[in-house]
Amino acid sequence: MAATAKLARQIGALATKSGGGWYGPHMAAASRAIAERLPLVDLVLEIRDARIPLSSEYEQLRNYPSSSRRIIVMNKMDLANRSQIKLLNFLLARVRELKRTNYFNYTAVIMLIGIPNVGKSALANSLHQIGRISAAEKGKLKHAIVSPNPGETKDISSFKIGSHPNVYVLDTPGVLPPKILNTEVYSKLALTGSIRDCLVGERGIAQYLLALLNSSDEYKKWAKLSMNVNDRTFLDLEAEGLSSCELDKKQKRQYPTDHTQDFIVHDVRRTLFETISFFDGNVQVGEDLSRLIETQFTSLREAFQVPVELGEEAQNKVAAKLLNLFRTGRLGHYTLDSLPWHT
Repeated sequence: MAATAKLARQIGALATKSGGGWYGPHMAAASRAIAERLPLVDLVLEIRDARIPLSSEYEQLRNYPSSSRRIIVMNKMDLANRSQIKLLNFLLARVRELKRTNYFNYTAVIMLIGIPNVGKSALANSLHQIGRISAAEKGKLKHAIVSPNPGETKDISSFKIGSHPNVYVLDTPGVLPPKILNTEVYSKLALTGSIRDCLVGERGIAQYLLALLNSSDEYKKWAKLSMNVNDRTFLDLEAEGLSSCELDKKQKRQYPTDHTQDFIVHDVRRTLFETISFFDGNVQVGEDLSRLIETQFTSLREAFQVPVELGEEAQNKVAAKLLNLFRTGRLGHYTLDSLPWHT
């Protein structure tokens, strides 16, 4: 992992050059607003990224005095409606525990807190929608802005999620500390999209992602995708009951610029499996790892069907598409933090 750590340090060095560019005036203002309201709320719901449960800790809550009123939720995994209903019921039960007498006549407030891009607004929308429907309340639903980019939520917004008692959640802007001294933490935040890509560069983040993939065993799950082209075409025809002519027509209807299509994702997984498993070097050695990553960028350009004529820009397009597949879970599910054995 020494070579991977070196890449993380390089990303951290770029972060230092940015002079804390991730922490702007709006984030400083949000941090103050959250601190002012924190003593007034009944429950604090801290949202963390399940891929980085330690690195996505909301630093300002480390000294929060009332741990009994702090609930940690792991997000960024498939949360079906059933899971959100369970979470809503759990929250309402906790609210009723806070004030056991005459709970029909008071209002409780839950504050959603977390770093940027961990899904606070999406969760607020879901809780609001489910809560309003279950309470059979009429009126227009509110919607918090949801975006894959960090920093979209600028103000604190209130959403009703329960009646009798009345329960509201406060959706807050994502806040990072003004200084991130741990370079590996910074790299993980950049990789999962909590820090804007432009501060480091998508190519550098994608290189770090490939270093992590090359050091894990996740690629072994894609072994069945590694076969010659004729075998894959035959299996595709057999599985879909198509003739070769029909397959040609189907492929013409596909859009090679849309990297989220299943056939492109399969090619990307296969490419990663083959480049890693057939590599004759040592991924723990920096020079060897760099050589492997360079080979993967070239092979991924073909898998993503990025025209070679784009030259240097082709690398950037490959990096952006690869990061998107990782962040949307199309390349598997990863826990990037090293967790204690008892966690």
